Amino acid sequence: MTIVNLEPRAKKTKSRKNKAVADEKAPLIPKTLEADSSGFDDFNGASFSGAVFNLSTTIIGAGIMGLPACVKKLGMIPGLLSIILIAFLTEKSIGFMIRISRAGNLSSYATLVGDTFGKFGKALVQICVVVNNIGMLIIYMIIIGDVISGTSSGGVHHSGLLEGWFGVYWWTGRTFVLLVITLSVFAPLSCFKRIDSLRYTSALSFGLAVVFLVIAVGISIFKIVIGGIEMPRLFPIITDVSSVFELFTVTPVVVTAYLCHFNVHPIDNELEDSSQIRGVVRASLALCASVYLLTSFFGFLLFGEGTLDDVLANFDTDLGIPFGSVLNDAVRATYAAHLMLVFPVVFYAVRINLDGLLFPSSRPLVLDNIRFSMITVALIVFSFWGANFIPSIWDIFQFTGATAAACLAFIFPAAIILKDRYNIATNRDKILSVFMIVLAVFANVVAIYSDALALIKTSLSSMGVIS
Repeated sequence: MTIVNLEPRAKKTKSRKNKAVADEKAPLIPKTLEADSSGFDDFNGASFSGAVFNLSTTIIGAGIMGLPACVKKLGMIPGLLSIILIAFLTEKSIGFMIRISRAGNLSSYATLVGDTFGKFGKALVQICVVVNNIGMLIIYMIIIGDVISGTSSGGVHHSGLLEGWFGVYWWTGRTFVLLVITLSVFAPLSCFKRIDSLRYTSALSFGLAVVFLVIAVGISIFKIVIGGIEMPRLFPIITDVSSVFELFTVTPVVVTAYLCHFNVHPIDNELEDSSQIRGVVRASLALCASVYLLTSFFGFLLFGEGTLDDVLANFDTDLGIPFGSVLNDAVRATYAAHLMLVFPVVFYAVRINLDGLLFPSSRPLVLDNIRFSMITVALIVFSFWGANFIPSIWDIFQFTGATAAACLAFIFPAAIILKDRYNIATNRDKILSVFMIVLAVFANVVAIYSDALALIKTSLSSMGVIS
């Protein structure tokens, strides 16, 4: 790949001191701020490891639990290859964003698209980030509530951790538990003005995801030793044309599992050495792809054709091994804790983009404590309300994954390269961009159609119209 002479975005030195915000294209987080004007201590830039953990935590969220079901639908070999393919395309799409941002001195995803497609493009990105991320925040809260307090589905009640340990009391109820977690975890962590401030919780979050993986691998190996696992299906079951189209319904899940584009610029803006951002992206994708591949492989290997859409639900059943109930509780507890720490990293992006959408001409959000507080409180309250009144996470997950996530992950970066405002794209870049757009549009149209048809059939069946 050849890149012609590019003017760097703005030369960054090892120190972040004495750099002021000049205009709209300046970083969302000012490089340095006077201590008495912002309340920040001296900040000399984020470390490589901190950036990797923050981006990795952005990537690994609720999507990881849907990947074993994707492998089940596609078969072991195509399923694992699809996870690798989407990781490759994600790295390329983020690379497109970084190159154009350097050429145009652009410091946010919204201004990047706005620079190419005008105010409409900028607003469209902000809307996609807000819609996608609010949906994800609600999903996180719902999953946490299901795991800790329990849930009822199809007339069957699944006990949560607290119900299983202590019984049914008012303080084990979903609303009360989510309220306590919101006030004690979500609210404090969502008040940080720098994403680098979340590096330690992000490292812990990634560690908890690894703990879940280690437990799943350990259970699988034990069951292999005792002969309790059958040979997994290697390829998909194809009977007709509709079954072929149904294979594309996994695309939104896999795409959403890698979505992190909205936090690339904020992390880049805070890096001590901005030339490290490509290494940060590659290291994060390599870590997350490894976790995804192992989780998908051992998840499908462990549960086979009984793998559920949310593999976490499989850990609510009898594993057929010693201390199975203890391991079930450990898996669910670590995953719930993981999502609690993912929440503020995803929240960071939605707050910035909502502010840019509502107050495009105002001074930086971090300098306006009143506006910062109002937006933070409003988003947390709305997420809490949604988690208590939206019945199914998949109604959100399927449609946001098939629309906003696809636009943010592939369509916008590819469209920017095709427009090639700074004449830096190669023919290979443009061919790859066309492939990204075609794949995203076709796969997601099929996925939306399939999901909508399934919802309609379910609704009609519940009303007795069809059997």
